[in-house]
Parts: sequence; C-alpha cells; structure tokens
Amino acid sequence: MIPGEFNYFAPATLQEAISLLTEYRSGAKILAGGQSLIPAMRFRLAVPETLIDINNLTELQYIREEAGYLAIGAMTRESALEESPIVQQHYHLLADAARVIADPIVRNMATVGGNLAHSDPANDHPAVMLAYNAQIVTVGPNGTRAISIDNFFVDLFQNALAEDEILTEIRIPKPAANTSGAYVKMERKVSDYAISAVGAQLTFNGNTCTAARIGLTNVSSVPMRAKNAEQTIIGKTLTDDVIEAAGQAAAAECDPSPDLRGSIDYKRDITRVLTKRAIRAAIARMKA
Repeated sequence: MIPGEFNYFAPATLQEAISLLTEYRSGAKILAGGQSLIPAMRFRLAVPETLIDINNLTELQYIREEAGYLAIGAMTRESALEESPIVQQHYHLLADAARVIADPIVRNMATVGGNLAHSDPANDHPAVMLAYNAQIVTVGPNGTRAISIDNFFVDLFQNALAEDEILTEIRIPKPAANTSGAYVKMERKVSDYAISAVGAQLTFNGNTCTAARIGLTNVSSVPMRAKNAEQTIIGKTLTDDVIEAAGQAAAAECDPSPDLRGSIDYKRDITRVLTKRAIRAAIARMKA
C-alpha cells in the first residue's frame, strides 16, 4: 500500500514547528527518524493530514553532560549513542540498549526522541529511561516543561505530550557513586521486537542494594517498571535467593500478550530469567 495524501512542512526553526503544531494540532504528526511512522503510513495504520518534518532542527542533535545529568537532544540518532564516549564510559545501561536497538541501518536514521514519543512498549528506550528515572523535556506555545518518566507513558502508544508540544530533550541523572546498570534483551532475530527485555539500575552500599529501578520491555501494554521486583532487592544483600525472588516478582507483575513470539507463560518466564541476568550484569560491573 501507499500513504494517503498529506500536507508536508519542513520548518527551519523549533518555533516554526511549534506554530505548525498549534495550527494543525491533532491532524499533524511530527516526522523525526520516521522508522515507525513511515511504515505505519504505508499500511494506513496512521493517516496524518499533515507531516511536520523536524530533520532541519539540527540544534536538537547532541549528547552532553550538564550539571547533574546527561542531556540527549531529541533528534540524536541512535547510532550516535553507540559512538558516544560519554555513553560508553559512564552510562552502561544506555550503551547496552544502544547496541541492540533494531539494526545498524535503522539506527542510522532513528532518533532517541522519536523512540520515546512513539511510546511503543515494545521499544527499548522506554524501559531504559524508566530504569534511569529520566526526565522528558518538551517545548510548546506555553514554554518549556519537564515530565518525569514515571508520568510520561499513559496508555498504549499514548503519552503526556500535549498536541502542540514537541519532545526536545531527554535528561538522565548522572549515576550516583556505587551505581551500575545493565540492559539485557531476547529477540527471535536481529531487528525484531523483543520477546522481553529488562533494564536494571542499582545502587550499593557495600554489599547492600540501597536503590533499584527495573524497566521492562514488551511485556505490558504500557511501558512499565517492575516495582515489586525493585522492592524485593532494596535493602538486601543480593544473594542467589534474593535475585531469584526478584525475577519471580517481575514475572508475576508483568502483563504480556500471547503472539508469534510466545505464550504468556513463556514471556513471563523469559522476563524472570532476564531480570536475574540484568541484576547479575549490574553487580558484575560494580565489581569490575
């Protein structure tokens, strides 16, 4: 199939893009990397009246450390995360995910902001940002606001962005001392959606886990944290039994749907296993 007819704009400035969104509102879609939107348009699963192409907004392409956080511009390509020394050296959970998002061709075009704005629970970044306790920065006609990642995803493919707002930046808190993370994923083949994936960010005081955030990929209708699994390990030494309990908690609280990738029971058990692997990988990095 081919897309339906649509108006096309390629604004040169962020303010121009916001003005177009304000004018066309629900009939408009932002085009960033296009790796989700264009296929949906081809099959007429998405039929926007207006496309606002923001690829000219090169000022939204950056990865830099600011006071207390890593700032990622919304138009930063996924491939840039793989190549960033800052990410590779200090943000291991993000680096893990960057290597397994789709395939190299897709990563050359896909954007970090687009991945999150699409709000697909099968995408990798939602779980990663939930594990990091990130903030989403948006700009609209009423100015700039920051949205906690815990409040960003509201339903299947739906988020807290207003119709006239553009996601401009992602902020990941700098890891505290004695903090480590990992992202592990199981997929049928390269570029397929995950059967399940788990991102874990843990903080330790000696052998005791003092803080934990665990994000899950593609095992619920909305990107989710495994809060019960987090509580299973916080305040404890992470023995084999404690880690197993965390895996079982994550399996119990996720809500996968059956499909060609597996049954509900299979996906729950994969989530149990991957939760344990992510925790162990984070521990190993702490000891390295």
